[in-house]
Amino acid sequence: MIETVHVNLPGRAYDVMIGPGLLAETGSRITPFLRRPRVVIVTEENVAKLHLADLTSALESSGIMSEALVLPAGEGTKSWPFLEQTVEFLLAQKVERGDIVIAFGGGVIGDLVGFAAATVRRGVRFVQIPTSLLAQVDSSVGGKTGINSPSGKNLIGAFHQPTLVLADTALLGTLTTRDFLSGYGEVVKYGLLGDADFFEWLEVEGPALAKGDMGARVRAVTRSVQMKADIVERDETEQGDRALLNLGHTFCHALEAATGFGDRLLHGEGVAIGCAMAFELSARLGLCSQEDPSRVRQHLKAMGMKTDLSDIEGDLPDAEGLLALMGQDKKVVEGQLRFILARGIGEAFITSDVPADTVLSVLRDGLALRH
Repeated sequence: MIETVHVNLPGRAYDVMIGPGLLAETGSRITPFLRRPRVVIVTEENVAKLHLADLTSALESSGIMSEALVLPAGEGTKSWPFLEQTVEFLLAQKVERGDIVIAFGGGVIGDLVGFAAATVRRGVRFVQIPTSLLAQVDSSVGGKTGINSPSGKNLIGAFHQPTLVLADTALLGTLTTRDFLSGYGEVVKYGLLGDADFFEWLEVEGPALAKGDMGARVRAVTRSVQMKADIVERDETEQGDRALLNLGHTFCHALEAATGFGDRLLHGEGVAIGCAMAFELSARLGLCSQEDPSRVRQHLKAMGMKTDLSDIEGDLPDAEGLLALMGQDKKVVEGQLRFILARGIGEAFITSDVPADTVLSVLRDGLALRH
């Protein structure tokens, strides 16, 4: 049941392999890329407890030695101190340009380790083994790496494509329901931005997928990765079309900043709320039908996901405060906020032509439901 998506970037092409049991095959899968039988692994505590022994034994069975650095779990790890720790660890391990670093974890580890790999010796190769749904369908593919700054999320980083991605869908079985559904926020996003048939399939198969149906999981991850790969091939460094992948993210990043980039709001939860708000904004601007935002919310609610500002616990800034946080986003071009809006489900587009008062009205109405 192994599916392969080829990311066809000239000189930097690679495969994303998707399916159950890939972790046990890591040694044989990466051997063709190794110049010497040795790798360095960077992971985090939760993943290490569950899966690190399996990875190291899979490598040993192919005669590959490994050393591992285990970092704390959580978004706080995507920061300067842990980047420095990771880089110094790689240098202490005498990692050479011909070696491979394995990023073994969710999106935080993938982003941090990819950025470290991009900077050590001006670029060493790395392999992504994403362990969360969010990382398998989104952050492990496309070469965006980086860390957060006190000024905002992902503001420091580089484009550095992996050599190989091994997305073992069996690992998703160890995720909490909340973490799985957070990743599902990014899966839904792909249907909403460019594939109405996929969204319709998710409306039917989403519950089975959440309950662990492996066939549905492999199909959902494969379709998501294929859509991302197609967009990345057209626009690797986000000059145009790649921004479509940020559907829901302009709202999401502001909400993440407002909640301190922590456990109050997971990234995929913010994406789900952000997608619902982007469709609400689109409907108010007369771009899509009034039914579309309702359909988006209905599916997210049916999956047991956060859908509205009222689902976020604790205090939030007022509408003007949230709008100001959106202004810190990387999607600001020449001072203009860029929104990803939709003419319908599966029909997203990029625009800077959004009246601030309409955005404020969407935010105000969302906040009013909190009281």
